[in-house]
Amino acid sequence: MQNKNYYAILMAGGVGSRFWPVSTEEFPKQFHDMLGTGDTLIQKTFHRLSQLIPKENIFILTNERYNDLVFEQLPEVTKRQVVLEPAMRNTAPCILYASLKIQKENKDAVMIVAPSDHWIEDENAFTQNVQDAFNFCTEHDALMTLGIQPTFPNTGYGYIEFDNASMESIKSVEQFREKPDYETAKGFLAQGNFLWNAGIFMWSVNSVIEAFKNNQPELYDLFYQGCEIYNTDFEDDFVRDNYGKAENISVDYAIMERSKNVYVLPATFDWNDLGTWGSLYDKLDKDNNGNAVVNAQTLTEDASGNMIRTKNNKVVVVDGIEDYIIVDKDEVLLIFPKTKEQDIKKVLQKVKDKFGEHYG
Repeated sequence: MQNKNYYAILMAGGVGSRFWPVSTEEFPKQFHDMLGTGDTLIQKTFHRLSQLIPKENIFILTNERYNDLVFEQLPEVTKRQVVLEPAMRNTAPCILYASLKIQKENKDAVMIVAPSDHWIEDENAFTQNVQDAFNFCTEHDALMTLGIQPTFPNTGYGYIEFDNASMESIKSVEQFREKPDYETAKGFLAQGNFLWNAGIFMWSVNSVIEAFKNNQPELYDLFYQGCEIYNTDFEDDFVRDNYGKAENISVDYAIMERSKNVYVLPATFDWNDLGTWGSLYDKLDKDNNGNAVVNAQTLTEDASGNMIRTKNNKVVVVDGIEDYIIVDKDEVLLIFPKTKEQDIKKVLQKVKDKFGEHYG
């Protein structure tokens, strides 16, 4: 029997532009089957959360323009569960808004905030970790996060520094650290008390709202004004009139970095944030030459380490190319070195400037 006090906020508003040309503003990566498994990333995440959380208590936070995509891909959700942002304002405003809605519905709620586009292999371990965090948040006034054990000195993630002295499985957080340079990241790993920040948070609804009230009074006041009409027919008008006034600020910066009651549970599952074509390549099975292939039939000669993706199982012949991203989609063909994958965002901007916005 699932606990009716358990809730989830599934973050599905991002554009994922480093996955261009598959991920676009009209149709971002969380709504694609990036791994060729038959499920899109948001479907996979919804299913994973529903192992612990009643389906009707999983709220989808997304931009207005993706409303139809959400209902198309998650036919079991109702209008009540889809929380639409009329403007892009980073993660703090939408989390506060959704939390106030949930608190009004159930003041005993404990919840997880999770991105919709991560890949987690061991779903049972994930469920157990979230259960342990929920138990802790039910008993303590705590803001919690799941930290990922670093496997190499990654410079693309923020890090969480925890109290090394603690023998408990749940650690007190000393501080959040911005994305480091390579030498700093090596130092973090050598110290042993640093975890990757995966952007997965757990807390009771009362603790998170209290944290906003104490650390972001202006933001809190802005959204608190709407409490009378949240979960009623008048809510949409209030949000449309007021959401754009919210500060553009991340939840990490707004409350996590400023609060004293922050804890981390080192995750026991393997995790991939699927942020780039290279991270997808790492996750996929490879052919004998180390090429990762999605939706394509390939003939390769002297070609290795490539990420190859088409639509409709097109035949792709590759000869003499190593460590490239080769992605064919409708009007765009991308052939790009894997080592420069972080530059795809910039390339996309150049394409839009030269050929038109509709390519992005």
